[in-house]
Amino acid sequence: DGSEVPGDLCPENDRCERVPQMVMITFDDAINNNNIDLYKEIFNKQRRNPNGCDIKATFFVSHKYTNYSAVEDMHRLGHEIAAHSITHNDDETFWTEASVEDWAKEMAGSRLIIEKFGNITDNSVVGTRAPYLRVGGNRQFKMMEEQSFLYDSSITAALRNPPLWPYTMYFKMPHRCHGNLQNCPTRSHAVWEIVMNELDRREDPTIDEELAGCAMVDSCSNILNGDQFYNFLTHNFYRHFDQNRAPLGLFYHAAWLKNNPEYLDAFLYWVDEVLEQHPEVYFVTMTQVIQWIQNPVSTDSAKNF
Repeated sequence: DGSEVPGDLCPENDRCERVPQMVMITFDDAINNNNIDLYKEIFNKQRRNPNGCDIKATFFVSHKYTNYSAVEDMHRLGHEIAAHSITHNDDETFWTEASVEDWAKEMAGSRLIIEKFGNITDNSVVGTRAPYLRVGGNRQFKMMEEQSFLYDSSITAALRNPPLWPYTMYFKMPHRCHGNLQNCPTRSHAVWEIVMNELDRREDPTIDEELAGCAMVDSCSNILNGDQFYNFLTHNFYRHFDQNRAPLGLFYHAAWLKNNPEYLDAFLYWVDEVLEQHPEVYFVTMTQVIQWIQNPVSTDSAKNF
């Protein structure tokens, strides 16, 4: 249910040396000429996981302004494409109140468009993220069940130690519904939730006062330069790595990295450093995280996973 480490690699949820540390990079919204170069720079075929595969990310694609041949390229390179709606309706209450049918049109409709115009024929579009992270409660999850989506990644968990592993919606959520006006599901649904663990954005975690966490990296508004961002990434990485190795989610909008080259430099420096120093770290897609949870293997066997 998100509070225990999958498998028996890590009794009592500590001393998790045998658990691979997975990192989930995601980007939301359109893929187009504004960000294709950025993605080429990050996923440059030189950055490799310990098993020799290129690092991977998950892209929650909304329809407007998306270049579907670019979507096809990202999918061909092994990244995961997921649904982020057709309209990305600006009225945030629309999502909170949307009917099962509204959700189906937006998300299953988005999947149809992606599959058709992005030429994705392997049934790999299985995830959703609600626009503005406006969770649609039981109606959203009922739609996901009916439309055979595998997971959602829109629910935020307040900053906590240790962070949460992804969980299924069969049971009660292992944390309270976080965020103002959020409409979390209350019934049981056969859908995974890749929960968005808030990140700790305190400058000096040892002495700083309580500061609310942030789920999307670009909403951590107190990050002002590359050095701060590097420290932020390092601190949050070890919050996961040294505790229960719950997958670390780094959720971006491309413009934030694109418009702030020093953040991008800090991010890439951090990625390269982690890959170099930690043979147990894998940058993977969200579906890969679920596949690992369903069949946990130790860091030693992960190389062939």
